[in-house]
Amino acid sequence: MNPLELAQARPGPAFTVTLDGREIEALPGQTVAAALWTAGITSWRSTRGECRPRGVFCGIGVCYDCLVTVNDRPNQRACLVPLRPGDAIRTQEGTGHDG
Repeated sequence: MNPLELAQARPGPAFTVTLDGREIEALPGQTVAAALWTAGITSWRSTRGECRPRGVFCGIGVCYDCLVTVNDRPNQRACLVPLRPGDAIRTQEGTGHDG
């Protein structure tokens, strides 16, 4: 069963955001992580040093594994940031800061 049907959720109309230029559909109230998971994307950051893939681990903003750059702001926790129409998300390597 569709989770939206199970919860009897009636979200507003979907909108578009981008991940590294790729269009992703999101629903009102979704976090970055929720929209990426729904799109089948489970990793969007790599660690410093060994470049290991990371995505959501704790899902409550404690672990910092899900960091992304949102609208040119690095180190945003994907599990906590609600999406807005037109948001530009970028995968992040290391600290997310240039140079």
